[in-house]
Amino acid sequence: MTTLRNSVQLIGRLGTDPKTKKFGKNSSITRFSLATSDSYTNKEGERVTDTQWHNVVLRNGLAGVAEKYLQKGHEVAVSGKLINRSWDDDAGAKHYITEIEVTDLVLLEKKAKTA
Repeated sequence: MTTLRNSVQLIGRLGTDPKTKKFGKNSSITRFSLATSDSYTNKEGERVTDTQWHNVVLRNGLAGVAEKYLQKGHEVAVSGKLINRSWDDDAGAKHYITEIEVTDLVLLEKKAKTA
């Protein structure tokens, strides 16, 4: 049951190209936005699409896979956990963000990354 405590699974499309930062010899972190969409019919009979955007973070080995194979528009399945963090900017303003820290990544796109 512990796997249900903080678990996220999403299928969506990348809204941005992955951006990778390297730390030291073997550490890296890759970030991108992921769009998930649901559709429904409203009271007027019109089809409505609701898109949610998610901040995605991958570390080390998975970061390398994302950097090598993914680009904006590619469809992926991710599994991981929610991470909340905050920081103060140079002006002293506090900022908050919720991210999905990915532990499993499945590439659903058949197209290869173009150089």
